[in-house]
Amino acid sequence: MKIHFNASNHDLARIRLQQLVDLYGHSALADATHIVALGGDGHMLNVLHETMSSGLPVFGMNCGHLGFLMNHYASAELPERIAAAEGAPIHPLRMTATDKDGSTHDALAINEVSLLRQTHNAAHINISVDGKNKLEQLICDGVLLATPVGSTAYNLSAHGPVIPLGTELMALTPISPFRPRRWRGALLPETSAVELVNLEPDFRPLSVSADSTEFRHVKHVSIAQARDITLNLLYDPGFSLTERAIQEQFLV
Repeated sequence: MKIHFNASNHDLARIRLQQLVDLYGHSALADATHIVALGGDGHMLNVLHETMSSGLPVFGMNCGHLGFLMNHYASAELPERIAAAEGAPIHPLRMTATDKDGSTHDALAINEVSLLRQTHNAAHINISVDGKNKLEQLICDGVLLATPVGSTAYNLSAHGPVIPLGTELMALTPISPFRPRRWRGALLPETSAVELVNLEPDFRPLSVSADSTEFRHVKHVSIAQARDITLNLLYDPGFSLTERAIQEQFLV
């Protein structure tokens, strides 16, 4: 087993990185069989984006705060833990945004794509799913489409549902909706193609973010699952994302 370590810039992660390199060595990404990410959830997302083209499985160990996407940290028997780990294959979202000047922007999101107001003016957004108009006008601060991996992040803060891995669903969740008053979002099949249209791009400018990649003054956003890209996260047995997503729904 050849491990490529990738640590965040936090002091604890850098200290643990050196400890692990001393124990197990450090392989260049091109020569590695596995990636070990050291940090929090934000760093895990960065590692997944940066190493997406490698196709290597990623085993995360928490050196941050929440660490929902990470395993617990332990330096002992790391190769044995990785060999025994359970895989969690995921597909990111592929987003294409068109701004008011007609330029198009592409990005991938592992957690969510979020469309947000840029000013004090509320957003007026039209929503279509698979080419069918589903919501003529949503008046809100914004709206997001979350993967199961991202359902416990921004989506949960916006009162969206937690989605265990393997359910083949995505969460379409409004952010501070004003009209329609009783619309609280929708669960969609992961095969759905979603289109979000800014109804008043000049008066009500909106920005769109695919994880940490942002574009501003957007008029139209299309989102679909990138089935051609598979990311493989690794978790200790009994510590899978599915089990933690279920447990999250019973926290009070």
